[in-house]
Amino acid sequence: MAVTGRVRRFSGGVYDLGRHVVWCPKYRRPVRGGRVAERLDELIRQKADERGWEIIALEVVPDHVHLFVKHDPKSSASYVANQFKGFTSRVLRSEFPHLRSRMPTLWSSSYFAASVGAVSVVTVEKYINTQWERPGKKDKAAPG
Repeated sequence: MAVTGRVRRFSGGVYDLGRHVVWCPKYRRPVRGGRVAERLDELIRQKADERGWEIIALEVVPDHVHLFVKHDPKSSASYVANQFKGFTSRVLRSEFPHLRSRMPTLWSSSYFAASVGAVSVVTVEKYINTQWERPGKKDKAAPG
């Protein structure tokens, strides 16, 4: 897979997929600060490198994590979120015993995910709705 500007290429196509993912600790307890926050940042970046994903922005705050990541087209929103949540939970709970004793699990089972793109919804909608108005296109009503 080669990266060309903002577009990535692979044998089956070309893509530019971004995802904004947010997740919180169980019971929204503020468990990340200092060394835990630093290690969480390192682990998220490690997982992204391992998967070939690009982190555009990352913010670790005491009661949630915001991540903007570019990923491959085969990875669903749930897969992306769960890769980060599962890996970081396992490693952080093994390295920081206080995270095991305070909570049954590190992360809440829920997350927020939204697609992020270089083109707005309005632009895509207009592009699709005006296909028949472009020069060289056959009349919409004409038989194919």
